[in-house]
Amino acid sequence: MYPDELFNIFGISIDMYATCFIVGVIACLIFTIIAMKKSGYSASASDTIIIIGILAIILGLLFAVLFQSFYDFIANPSNGFKITGRMTFLGGLLGGVISFLGLYFLYVYAINPRLKKTDFFKSDMNKGVWYLVRIAPISITIAHGFGRIGCLFAGCCHGHVTTEWYGIWNAEIGAKTVPIPLYEAIFLFVLSAVMILLLFKFHMKDNMAIYLVSYGIWRFVIEYFRDDYRGGFIPGISPSQFWSIIMVIGGIALFFIYRYFDNKIENKQKEVPVE
Repeated sequence: MYPDELFNIFGISIDMYATCFIVGVIACLIFTIIAMKKSGYSASASDTIIIIGILAIILGLLFAVLFQSFYDFIANPSNGFKITGRMTFLGGLLGGVISFLGLYFLYVYAINPRLKKTDFFKSDMNKGVWYLVRIAPISITIAHGFGRIGCLFAGCCHGHVTTEWYGIWNAEIGAKTVPIPLYEAIFLFVLSAVMILLLFKFHMKDNMAIYLVSYGIWRFVIEYFRDDYRGGFIPGISPSQFWSIIMVIGGIALFFIYRYFDNKIENKQKEVPVE
């Protein structure tokens, strides 16, 4: 683990956590661009979606900080509500998704109303936001995987103190801890590879449902092995475990919802006469 500063740019300290975060965002955007091109999005649609995605990432970071600050306040109200800079991924994920959808439909229906509208889910831009549901979870897991490597270097999100061979020295704790971020990074990269295979080789449409269920279960279980402070929310479970339950339920529901609307969209496309 290496939590120390690597270099300084205009007074801003850059460490391994920040470096991994930046690499993760870049890798996420590169994959998204390639995946959209391979999936048939036009250059203009891809450019617009990437810009919206970058804005959603920025807003997601704000949500990640606000969610963690809220958890800290709930756990200890006497300290007041304070913005500490600490973040929670699931808060950022929720905020980022809401921000992306909000910005996307704002662009389609308000900023550029000249665009052709087919239906709410598949509004303009070649394949619309509906097809992005297959690509987005891969982009998320790629960025998240690099972020967890950053957590490993920073010494956060760690497991219990251990003397076993698999422990890694944690400078923040002053002892060897179970490298939970490393395990999670491996899981996320493997999940990314599986979803890429399912999308481009088998043309499956259920990546988002697969992501929500698999990561929700993983995160719920792995929380029992973490030993860092994560704030309070509901007695008996961590905030992340609460959202993990929501993810699993949402993933199962999305599987059926997606199939229902996807079939309707495909049927509409078949009804369009060929000129």
